[in-house]
Amino acid sequence: MKAEALFQELKSYCIEHANPELVIKYSRYFKEGVYDAWGLSQAQMDAKKAELKKAGNLTVDLVFDTAPLLMKSGKYEETSFVLILLSLVKDKLQKADIKRIEKLFETGIRNWAHADYLGMFFLPELMKQDLIGKEDFRGWVTSPFKFQRRCVPVTFIKLLKTGVAYEELFTFLEPLMLDPEREVHQGMGWFLREAWKVNAGVTEAFLLKWKNTAPRLIFQYACEKMDKTNKARFRRAK
Repeated sequence: MKAEALFQELKSYCIEHANPELVIKYSRYFKEGVYDAWGLSQAQMDAKKAELKKAGNLTVDLVFDTAPLLMKSGKYEETSFVLILLSLVKDKLQKADIKRIEKLFETGIRNWAHADYLGMFFLPELMKQDLIGKEDFRGWVTSPFKFQRRCVPVTFIKLLKTGVAYEELFTFLEPLMLDPEREVHQGMGWFLREAWKVNAGVTEAFLLKWKNTAPRLIFQYACEKMDKTNKARFRRAK
């Protein structure tokens, strides 16, 4: 199969199952910008994934050749299909393919949902396969693409229970404590909240270091599970 044929197959599927009511329903979750979608249900996306898996004709090159065709429209489901295709060939990926994955942030990873799928599910799987390691994310921390930067703390949530030193993770992620973007603040706050659940002492020491300089949204997320008295310790000094 050629990339153009796969692209047309997936786009036709989106058009066939388009539902404007679902677009309206889900748009409230995407406050950072316009939610441009066809309105497919999760069941419809899963059904197409199963069909693609059963056909068994995907190759790594076919997936990466099809990706920019799907992403150029900006439609939510078309980019979702890129991530689905990647998941179906993940066992065939090589270390060299990490650069092609990074390119997707430039091409069309433009919302929190797609970034968080990569960080919560896909990238941790690649770490298990030894295709990418912690140090490989160093360039991601300074990426010009905010959703690539967000992916780092979201991915590192999976490292919190692996025995890695928390101080090491905090030092690695520290540049993001002054990131200008709201979506990155959310990712950092989420990571720190999960870190606090496992090791409150070390996490609180880090939060105290940054309480007067880092964006408050990070602390809103990071302190979410604390009691009222503990939260008060992390208010910015007047």
